[in-house]
Amino acid sequence: MIDNTIRYSYGPVPSRRLGRSLGINNVPAKVCTYSCVYCQAGSTSQMTNERQPFYDPEAILKDVESRLEAAQKKSEDIDYLTFVPDGEPTLDINLGRTISMIKTLKIPVAVITNGTLLCEKEVRQDILDVDLVSVKIDCVQENIWKRLNRPHNALQFPEILKGMIDFSREFPGELLTETMLVSSFNDSDASLKAVAEFLGLLQPEKAFVSVPTRPPTLKDVQRPGEDTVNRAYQIISGSVKHVECLIGYEGNNFSLTGDLKKDVLAITAVHPLREEALRNLLFQAGSTWKVVDDMLAEGELLRTRYENHVFYLRRFEREDQDK
Repeated sequence: MIDNTIRYSYGPVPSRRLGRSLGINNVPAKVCTYSCVYCQAGSTSQMTNERQPFYDPEAILKDVESRLEAAQKKSEDIDYLTFVPDGEPTLDINLGRTISMIKTLKIPVAVITNGTLLCEKEVRQDILDVDLVSVKIDCVQENIWKRLNRPHNALQFPEILKGMIDFSREFPGELLTETMLVSSFNDSDASLKAVAEFLGLLQPEKAFVSVPTRPPTLKDVQRPGEDTVNRAYQIISGSVKHVECLIGYEGNNFSLTGDLKKDVLAITAVHPLREEALRNLLFQAGSTWKVVDDMLAEGELLRTRYENHVFYLRRFEREDQDK
C-alpha cells in the first residue's frame, strides 16, 4: 500500500553529472552511515551501518511510473532514474529488488553512494546491474575521514577502501567519483595527492572535484578558494584522465552555442582552462581577448597560476559567497 504522505521520487532536475535526472527516495531523510560536516541536508538523525527495509519497492515503482507519465506529458526528457535520497541508499535492504523493478522502465539507472557499504558483497551485488554509480571519496587518510565524514563508529576505513576497489573491478557500468573539498580538512597537497593515488587505482570514467555551495551542517565549515580547486584539479588529473569541477554553476553542454560569454563561464566552471586553450576557444568563436578582460573586470572569471601555466576559472557564484 502506498503512503501518499511520502515522496518516493522527485524531478526531473538538471544534473551536470547525469543530464536530466529523476530522483528516487528509497531511504528516509538523514538515515546515513555518515554525518558529514558539510552536508546540505543537515545533521544525520539516524546514524547506522545496518541495512534494513524502509519502503515497499512496489510503492516506489508506482510513484516513479506516475512521475514519468507526468514528465512525458510535458515532453520532458529523462536521462537517468537516480537513487539519491537524503541519506545513504545502500542502507536499504530492498535496494536490489527495487533496482530490478525500476530497470523494467527502460531508462538508465544510477546510484549515488558514499561507498561505506561496498565492503559487503551483498551490497555490491545489489547495484552491479545499474548503468552508473557515483562514489564519494573525500579523503583516504583515516584521521581526516573521521573529522570530515564523522562515520558510524562500527565502520572500518581500510575495509571501505578495499570495498571500493573490489567494486571498481567488478562493475561493468560507468563509475564516477566525487571528492568534496573543505577548507582546512582535506585540501592540503598531501591529502589531494593521496586521493589522486587512490583514484588511480579505481580508474573512474570521471572524477568530480566539488566544494560546498549550500549552507553546511557546521556553520564554521568553509570551502577552499579557487586556487585550491585548481590545484586539486591538476593533481587529480595526473591520475585520472577525465576530471571536472563542481562549483555551483549548472552551465550547459560545454560547446560553442553562439553566446561566447555563457560558453566560457560554463566550461571554466568544470574545467580550469589554460590560457592557450581559452585563446583557441576565442579564435573558434571569431572573438577577441577583450571578452576575457571584461569578464575578469566584472568578477566573473579568476586568473590563477599553477606549475608555470596560467589558468582561468569561473568564480564561485557571488550569491553563494554571501551565505
